Amino acid sequence: MSADPTAPSPQRVFDPLALALRRRRAQKLGPETFLLDRVAEDLVDRLSAVKRRFDTVADLGTPTRALRDALADTGMVGSYHAFGPQERADVDAVIDPEILPFAPASLDLVVSALALQSINDLPGVLAQTRRALKPDGLMLAGFLGGSTLAELREAFAIAESDTLGGISPRVAPFVELRDLGGLLQRAGLALPVTDVDRVVVRYGDPLALLHDLRRMGAANPLADRRRAPLLKKTLVRLFEVYAERFADPDGRLRATFEIVWVSGWAPHESQQKPLRPGSAKTRLADALNVPEGKLPGGG
Repeated sequence: MSADPTAPSPQRVFDPLALALRRRRAQKLGPETFLLDRVAEDLVDRLSAVKRRFDTVADLGTPTRALRDALADTGMVGSYHAFGPQERADVDAVIDPEILPFAPASLDLVVSALALQSINDLPGVLAQTRRALKPDGLMLAGFLGGSTLAELREAFAIAESDTLGGISPRVAPFVELRDLGGLLQRAGLALPVTDVDRVVVRYGDPLALLHDLRRMGAANPLADRRRAPLLKKTLVRLFEVYAERFADPDGRLRATFEIVWVSGWAPHESQQKPLRPGSAKTRLADALNVPEGKLPGGG
């Protein structure tokens, strides 16, 4: 599907090449998958509540086979199309998850695990997803949200300000939960649902956290990132600030990962619809079993 040449270009927050290189490095280092495994398991649990089979499925950008493998033995999905950096020789793969080459109304289900947080044009991807879904098709995705790594963001800002006299983008600006419902509706998805799962991981020191982020392929992929290597004095100050502000009584350090969940359906006549204003057949007072009163000053 070609992009609309008259549409405004989205702000380029993430550098796709840097993101690909970081994910490739993570594979070589040995990926750290505890967070992705959790999201994949949670997605399967959420999907199992739907009680139906989805014959044609697209996976938007999940970094590894975790989600496909988690769904493989459930019987809930049929043909599986993967988009993004997955190492998958036995499924179709497309590198750019921001351009979906699907015919309209061709998919029963679109899923994604820990990928959409690094999309430059999230509204565009949601709109393309809606277009690709069959009527009553489902989108279900979990990705990093606004409070993710808030501790690291604050510690980096203070450390750079103290040692360099200014700050640079170090931690991605993740989307806020409160904005997602509107984005789903703007994309044309019906019955939108959003919720959040906050995961707090504890580390012995900030260096262990930074190593985990590298092995997740989640090191700084921002287009406006500082290209110069991190100075030793800044790293030392980072460690000091993190320990001062985010240590538990036992000395271990907290790192928050916020997983935001979104789901929405391609509209279909069988879906529930809100009642028209004034169409209610039961008074609120009767439903609450209380006497009906008048407002002060009312007639």
